[in-house]
Amino acid sequence: MARLPRLFLPGCAQHVIQRGNNREACFYTEADYKAYLSMLKDAALKYEVAIHAFVLMTNHVHLLLTPGDEESISRMMQAQGRKYVQYFNFTHGRSGTLWEGRYKSTLVDADNYLLTVYRYIELNPVRASMVTHASEYPWSSYQGNALGKPIQLLTPHLLYRRLGKTAQERQMAYRALFRGRMPEHELAAIREASNKAWVLGDDRFRRQIEAKTGRRAVPAGRGGAAHRRRHRRRHHRR
Repeated sequence: MARLPRLFLPGCAQHVIQRGNNREACFYTEADYKAYLSMLKDAALKYEVAIHAFVLMTNHVHLLLTPGDEESISRMMQAQGRKYVQYFNFTHGRSGTLWEGRYKSTLVDADNYLLTVYRYIELNPVRASMVTHASEYPWSSYQGNALGKPIQLLTPHLLYRRLGKTAQERQMAYRALFRGRMPEHELAAIREASNKAWVLGDDRFRRQIEAKTGRRAVPAGRGGAAHRRRHRRRHHRR
């Protein structure tokens, strides 16, 4: 069956996940992380993709970005991914694929979820018990967004820029977002949307996406599935 085109809305941010094949490591050394980020920066510039947040984990990558057009992200990921695989295989004396199929992408409702996804991405190393605070992990965008470290790869989203009038105000407000743990319902919503490549947003946002794209923005409804299960149970009892 042919794959459906990825959902796209001009100016809408997307949460992208790229995983290692069979959950195997994509990064062995510090040089690997640096090479990936350098190649990602070049590809993002070439294909006009604004990257707002990122984290490189041992066996997968999270990105929050806004594409310039409908093909920008796929072209960037293909170019960067292919180049990094060549580097990784040559450097570590291996061959074959590195990535697990197609990357996953989710449209993000900026008004309700954008800063939550920023936080979700940069807290990955904390949830994985790799560090105790996001500031301790060197391979994420936290040090740029929260502490002002120059990271050429990053382009601040409009909502990030609205956190304060100056860079210092924005960084202070951003750091405040990281106090306490993320609520479980937020984690669950992001994971479900990401794993199934659906839309992350409220009902209004989903309806907007469906109206603009002519496609469903969420699965065909658990209510329908539940109705079918109830119908089968009634049928078996007869």
